[in-house]
Amino acid sequence: MMQSHTPSDHFIHTLMYNPPLATAWVKGGNAQPQVSGIVHFYQSLYGGLLIEAEFFGLPNVNIPGSSDFYGMHLHEYGDCGNEFQNTGNHYQKTPSRHPQHSGDFPPLLGNQGYAYSVFYDKRLTIHDIIGKSVVIHSQRDDFSSQPSGDSGEKIACGVVKSGY
Repeated sequence: MMQSHTPSDHFIHTLMYNPPLATAWVKGGNAQPQVSGIVHFYQSLYGGLLIEAEFFGLPNVNIPGSSDFYGMHLHEYGDCGNEFQNTGNHYQKTPSRHPQHSGDFPPLLGNQGYAYSVFYDKRLTIHDIIGKSVVIHSQRDDFSSQPSGDSGEKIACGVVKSGY
């Protein structure tokens, strides 16, 4: 067993050697059908979750050298129907204002359509996220507008399910 000196040592070990306990396969809708991605959720030794997200085909994919930010949130319902309008609001374990919702995730930085992100979130458990949806928005989250950060239209969605 690996001796860990910092949380990042544990996180790297988790990503390399442990299967995710939950996964969301994310797909674009009619406006952005080229978007696809996967979000893995791992249990952390420190409580909470280690979340790994990888996306392809984000809107700036055809602009050489481009980068842009996109909102990423966990929404309360795992229903991606009706062009993602059935996902409800950002998930909240307890009532709070944006950006303190349990479902408020860091924005994605897309580089010519590709984004990769790993982050730790102690607010959530595997039990909390199963059956919810991960939603990608067309714009960055401004971290202040109520109720959801003015991050634009929902362009991709995936339901969080147990396992890989």
